[in-house]
Amino acid sequence: MSQGSYKLMNMVDEKTRLAGSNKMELLLFSLGSTEIFGINVFKVREVCESLPITRTPNMPNGVEGIISLRGIILPVLDLAVCLNMFSDAPRTKLIITEFSSHTQAFLVADVDRIVRVDWEQVKSPQAIGQGHSSMITALTELPEGKLVSILDVEQILGDVIGEPEMPQIEAVTSDRPMPVFFADDSALARKRISEVLDRMSLPHQSANNGREAWEKLRNIAARAEQDQMELRDCVSLILVDAEMPEMDGYVLTRHIKEDPRFRGIPVVMHSSLSSAANKKLGQQVGVDAYVAKFHAEELSGMLANMLHPA
Repeated sequence: MSQGSYKLMNMVDEKTRLAGSNKMELLLFSLGSTEIFGINVFKVREVCESLPITRTPNMPNGVEGIISLRGIILPVLDLAVCLNMFSDAPRTKLIITEFSSHTQAFLVADVDRIVRVDWEQVKSPQAIGQGHSSMITALTELPEGKLVSILDVEQILGDVIGEPEMPQIEAVTSDRPMPVFFADDSALARKRISEVLDRMSLPHQSANNGREAWEKLRNIAARAEQDQMELRDCVSLILVDAEMPEMDGYVLTRHIKEDPRFRGIPVVMHSSLSSAANKKLGQQVGVDAYVAKFHAEELSGMLANMLHPA
C-alpha cells in the first residue's frame, strides 16, 4: 500500500460490473495480530496515514476521538478496542468508510491489499463462538490458505455509537395476509427489520444469506402450488440486502425475477451501500425499489407504498 492517501472509489460502471458478477473486493488489514480482517471495498472511501486525533470527553469506548479530513469532522473508531483485541502494536492507518448514511474512520495497524473473491466462497460464521466473533459477518479463505474475518461494520457502529430510537410506525391493515420475506447477513439488520415489520403488524420470515433465501423462497413457492394458494398470500414482498455470503442480493434478485412464479411480487433492496453504482445495478436486475439501511421511517413508508400501491 502506497504512502499517503489511497483512493478506492472506482467508476460507476466498473463497480456495477463487479457487483453483478457475484464477486466482491475486500480490503485486507490487520490490527496488530496475525489475524486478517476484511471490509467490502464498496464501503471504503479511502485509506490514509493516521491524522492528528483530537480526544474529546465522554466518548464511547472504542472511539479515539475526532479528526478533520479536508474540513470534514469524522469520528475515529479504534477497531482493536471495539473487538476487544488489545495490542501494543501502533495503529497508524485510517480506513475512511461510508455506509448507512454515516462516514467515519477506522484506526488499524496496517493495510495489506485488495483481493477479489467469489461470494460463493464467503461463508457465514455459524460456529465460531462468542466474543468479537459476534461482529464478524462472514469468513473467506485466501488462495494461500489464510482465513479472513469480514467485519459486520454496521454491528460495530451500532454497538459503539448506539442504535437510534425506533420511531412511531403505524400498523398496516388489509383484508388479506401480507407476509414479508427478508434476507440479510447482519444480525443487527435482521433485528431492526423485524422490529419495523412487527410494528407494522406484518408477518415475516427471514434468511441469513442469499443462497438460503433462494432455497426458502423456492420452497414457499412449491408449497403454495401444492396447496393451491396464491403465492402473494405466502410472500407479498421480498426485501434483500445487497452484500451477502454465498449469493449476493443482485444475483438473488435476478433469480426471483426470472422465476415466473414470483411475477408481480415486488423486490426491495435494503442496503447500507447507497452509491449510484449499487442503485444502477439494482435497476438492471429488476429491483422495484431501493431504500437505505437503518432508516426505519423510510423503510416502513416504502413497504406500505409497495404493499398498498396507489
